Amino acid sequence: MQKDKFDRIISFLLGASWAIVIFGALITFKLFLFLGLSLALFITIIFIVIAFFMILGLDSFAINRQRLDEAKKQTELLEKIYSTQST
Repeated sequence: MQKDKFDRIISFLLGASWAIVIFGALITFKLFLFLGLSLALFITIIFIVIAFFMILGLDSFAINRQRLDEAKKQTELLEKIYSTQST
């Protein structure tokens, strides 16, 4: 099945987001390590939580797109049923 541009963009952004979470957490931890281990760990966890919310936002775009496609299919089927019943 061929994906349209929207699905490709969302898939790319989801992959890039996971890479940003992994490498960003490592960079954030190393960047704040001079302030102490506990503070660096806390700031890294905050970074990961915010990044996960961004990933959830992108995933919700994909899910809503699938829901819209299904609603279009159902509408088309209902219109066919209605046209056969009304004639």
